[in-house]
Amino acid sequence: MFMDNQFKAYTQSAELLKAIAHPVRLCIIKGLIDKGSCNVTYMQECLELPQSTVSQHLQKLRSLGIVETQRNGLENYYSVKDERVIRLVQLLLKEESQHD
Repeated sequence: MFMDNQFKAYTQSAELLKAIAHPVRLCIIKGLIDKGSCNVTYMQECLELPQSTVSQHLQKLRSLGIVETQRNGLENYYSVKDERVIRLVQLLLKEESQHD
């Protein structure tokens, strides 16, 4: 049977793919994978974007369970929580670097 009744799972997967398909979010995820964790200020400086923009992208990633936060004093540190996303991004960016 070609079609099945797992539309909820497909919808969740599609939402995840849409979230990481944005260049800024993909860059954030890649940076977090490479660095382990960091705060918004660090990301803002690296991306050269306003803090509010970075925070909006992080909120989208958090709402889908892609990243998680850990409080350290006054700062929130973000890290990638979803192993599927880590594998996907590593695979995507590995392929890109081999074609450069």
